[in-house]
Amino acid sequence: MAAVESQDMTMEMENNLPSHTIDPSTLTSRIIQSKSIQNEDANNDSSSDNDEDMETDPTNTEQPTFQKLSAQASRVGGKSEYRRIRCPAHRYTPLRENWEQLLTPLVEYLKLQVRFNTRTRSVEMKTSRHTPDTSSLQKGADFVGAFMLGFEPQDAVALLRLDDLY
Repeated sequence: MAAVESQDMTMEMENNLPSHTIDPSTLTSRIIQSKSIQNEDANNDSSSDNDEDMETDPTNTEQPTFQKLSAQASRVGGKSEYRRIRCPAHRYTPLRENWEQLLTPLVEYLKLQVRFNTRTRSVEMKTSRHTPDTSSLQKGADFVGAFMLGFEPQDAVALLRLDDLY
């Protein structure tokens, strides 16, 4: 009997709790919109001629645009970055057979220095002064890592084409 009464009380308490809803105006003010949407909103607002709303609307503030930072300019102290990807025992033979297919995109497109260290059984990659992008080393490490997981080189190349994968 006491258990039934306690269940009724908890159900009444749950029904009395205020529902938490998100105010849509607060939500949209926190989202930074793309420039095309900002321009569209500005055109719609200009027809209504509300100058006070334009001053307080955070979506109308212009975002600064910066040039892409080259890999050479981003290096601290002039040191090059370095990555090492270990080769599991079951992928050693496929790595030897597909070495040229793996090496070509890393060297020609990403401009990385690549070698295979037979003593540690790992692929080592390093940036050089010719590396154009700061993310090239990470893309190369993801590419080789995908091959080590069992992907074919033709499938792993898709990782090189994607920007900002993470």
